[in-house]
Amino acid sequence: MKRCLERLYNGLIKENPTFVLMLGMCPTLAVTTSAINGLGMGLSTMVVLALSNMIISALRKIIPDKVRIPAYIVIIATFVTIVELLMHAFVPGLYSALGIYISLIVVNCIILGRAESYASKNAVLPSLFDGIGMGLGFTMALTLIGLVREFLGAGTVFGFAIDDMFGNPVSVLLVSALAKVINPKAKGFAGIINNILTIEFSSISPIGILVMAPGAFFVLATLTMIQNVIKDKGAKAGKDTSKIGSGCSSDCMNCSDMGCARRMVDNTVKEEAPATEVKEEKKAEEKTENVEVTATEDTELNDILASDETDEDLKEESEKTEEKEGE
Repeated sequence: MKRCLERLYNGLIKENPTFVLMLGMCPTLAVTTSAINGLGMGLSTMVVLALSNMIISALRKIIPDKVRIPAYIVIIATFVTIVELLMHAFVPGLYSALGIYISLIVVNCIILGRAESYASKNAVLPSLFDGIGMGLGFTMALTLIGLVREFLGAGTVFGFAIDDMFGNPVSVLLVSALAKVINPKAKGFAGIINNILTIEFSSISPIGILVMAPGAFFVLATLTMIQNVIKDKGAKAGKDTSKIGSGCSSDCMNCSDMGCARRMVDNTVKEEAPATEVKEEKKAEEKTENVEVTATEDTELNDILASDETDEDLKEESEKTEEKEGE
């Protein structure tokens, strides 16, 4: 159970697929124009991720290694089709808003990455929780990005206008919040700043660019910066924030040849090591055989020489015997 909880924490915080690993950027940037779109996309991906991880883990000893990627895609595509049909039937508005990006969950690198690096090498229950953890982390990131873009870009939260929720326009709320920070009756420099901000906040309007394509990059960069600042503070406080706790133990964003590539090289070396040992054993066997053959040949040669010497001795003895008889 502890391992399963560690998988959830890993996907949400330590190895968040959006803010830490920078995976799945296509839906992250495209569908987060509102919080509800981000939430719907994240939950859809989580369902597919959890179920595909569970099935792939259960079949990990059956699927041949050479066709594992096509097999993974077939399994993932099956669950994506089920989710797409259910969304079309029960939440048609969200289905229309997400559009083609629902089908593109099939080739989402988060899902294929978890299938390859974790589900194919671990038991069913940890793989299921790994999928849930990664899915929740992805959902949290998309919802947060969509929430910021929707609030600042359209003045709404989950489709509800701020005026409807609080009874006051956003500008009035910001001015009242400012009044709690800076004394409205302050004089001097503080009074000047207060007057300027009050005027600016009173005439504030939604930042339209944030619900457009460039806004996704701005918000993602800002939230990632905040996450990195928190991470650096944790590292300075002595917390271990550098270790990424999935199958590769490396930061995919700064991976290069340090993560999966290194693991593949290590595996290649491990696979080639037995072959090298076999070659060395064969060489040793050949040397032993050569030595045995040489020893056998030497023995045969010695036997032949010994037999030749014996024949010569017999001939000499017979000649001496004949000479004696002749005398």
